Amino acid sequence: MTAIERSRTVAVVGAGTMGQGIAQVALLAGHRVLIYDIDASLAADGVGIVQDRVERMAAKGRLDRAEAEETAGRIAAAGALADLAGAALVIEAVVENVGIKQALFAALEDVVEPDALLATNTSSLSVTELAAGLAHPGRFLGLHFFNPAPLLPLVEVVSGSATDPAAAERGYRTVLGWGKTPVRCADTPGFIVNRIARPFYAEAFAVYEEQGADPATIDAVLRESGGFKMGPFALTDLIGQDVNEAVTRSVWESFFRSPKFTPSLAQRRLVQSGRLGRKSGHGWYPYGPEAVAAQPHTAGPEEAPDKVTVVGDLGPAAELADLLEEAGIAVTATEHGGPYIQLPGEGQLVLADGKTSVEFADVVYFDLALDYRGATRIALSASADTSERTLSEAIGLFQKIGKQVSVIGDVPGMIVARTVAMLIDLTADAVARGAASAEDIDTAMRLGVNYPLGPSEWHERLGQDWAYDLLHHLDERCPGGRYAPSLALFKLGYAAGDEEGTE
Repeated sequence: MTAIERSRTVAVVGAGTMGQGIAQVALLAGHRVLIYDIDASLAADGVGIVQDRVERMAAKGRLDRAEAEETAGRIAAAGALADLAGAALVIEAVVENVGIKQALFAALEDVVEPDALLATNTSSLSVTELAAGLAHPGRFLGLHFFNPAPLLPLVEVVSGSATDPAAAERGYRTVLGWGKTPVRCADTPGFIVNRIARPFYAEAFAVYEEQGADPATIDAVLRESGGFKMGPFALTDLIGQDVNEAVTRSVWESFFRSPKFTPSLAQRRLVQSGRLGRKSGHGWYPYGPEAVAAQPHTAGPEEAPDKVTVVGDLGPAAELADLLEEAGIAVTATEHGGPYIQLPGEGQLVLADGKTSVEFADVVYFDLALDYRGATRIALSASADTSERTLSEAIGLFQKIGKQVSVIGDVPGMIVARTVAMLIDLTADAVARGAASAEDIDTAMRLGVNYPLGPSEWHERLGQDWAYDLLHHLDERCPGGRYAPSLALFKLGYAAGDEEGTE
């Protein structure tokens, strides 16, 4: 199945920001483009906005003048739906309302040719439900662009229950030809990105609700240790707390209120109070000329120990031994026991594993990092029973290797570790249920929300049992099903063992 020919017309219904962006993408790919909106003036304005963007591209040298004039001449406003009769593809970008979208597509079906594709840009509604009632639902699919469509490469190509595989392939090939990076997915709640991304927000909010750390500290740890571009508190303020919470609630309801997707009460209170983020002047953080930027908790200077013993295999944190030696700390290694770093004061420094410090005599936990060499901040957690000397030595140790240190509460799984483990688990479950391939999920999460690694890439790096073991420990300490490892994750561990020739 080939892409829609460049000589064919592409129509966009809905002249808002997303509609304009999709129209621009199709136009620059070489199609004739029609924009329709129930408000004719908005359609005309949308055409003008896209033409202005083309003109700016020419002014910046990204298009030559003749090409820009030809391109701008291929877009026009449609005065009525009947004007879309010759379109080979119609993409809607109207309000997220099932009834309105269904009525629109029923009307379009009476207008377009039998070989035309009908596509929705919905981010949260069921493609299957939107196609209900159509005489030819096989040609209906989801093409979920991300905002701003001209800049962001990802497009989720969503097949509803009745979508013809040939139609989905034609849609995939078309957006690929437009210079986008399409990923295939089934019609499941949230598709890929909005489904898999839930723990990035939920675990941060849970740590906050558990009094583990404040928003600025959690954001800083996820950025500076986890490698994420923005922290979840700042990001949801940018998105809008009402918008983000609505997506979370929609996914939760669609999965029959699964504890895996339970919304945050703290976020609900923000929405109820009208603190919606940047657009309202206050969310998790205050905004405006008088606002003072919140700062993460950063520990004061402490003396680093002269020597430590690395006990056992530190796994994902193995490179710490080299960093400590490079910093002038004498490191002795022993293969038996552990894994932990033995401190001179008899305390232990342990990588987050889903347990709590209070369970042990004298333990400080440290969080997962994307890259311990490149990380600029590390989170530590300790209980009230942890000795002052052990905490001081742990802080000094990480400061010695050039890290800022944030000390958080005794939260099982800490911040980065529990977030990554949940991302891995949801991905394994989604793949096992046929929602998408592991490769497409990784691509979607890296391109759609700028994650430093896709969940399956994290899983391969951390080891097949790492996420399962951490979530198993978390589930024991926080029962209720949220952290119960999926059957798919359990099976992945066994599959890896079989490949290695183990029992």
